[in-house]
Order: sequence, then C-alpha cells, then structure tokens
Amino acid sequence: MILLKSLTGKEFYLNSDLIYRVEKEYDTLITLIDQKTIWVQESPEEIRDKVIQFKNQVYRQPWEVKE
Repeated sequence: MILLKSLTGKEFYLNSDLIYRVEKEYDTLITLIDQKTIWVQESPEEIRDKVIQFKNQVYRQPWEVKE
C-alpha cells in the first residue's frame, strides 16, 4: 500500500494493485480498476516512484533486507 494525500490534505493508504491509470490534469487523477476515481496531490511520477518502492520492499529477497 502507498501513502497518498487527498486534495483536502487528508492522508490515506491505497492498494497499488487497484490502480488502473494515473493522469495529470490540474491535479492528479487516479482511476481504479473498478472505474472509481481519486484526486490526489502527488504527481504521476511520485505515485510511480511510491509503487516501485513498495513493490521492491514486498518482493525483496530475505538476504537483502537491511535492519
């Protein structure tokens, strides 16, 4: 899950596996696989980076984990 901010500034977690599309309008619009939409403050690039970082944490090999 990735941490995002709504346009009102409220933080929430989104399951990144539910993202269908991310578009840059005046703000960033996330369309989910069920066609629901969410407006967020983060740029599409920030969202991409957060998803990559999350996936790397989840799929990291046990011997690569740093404590």
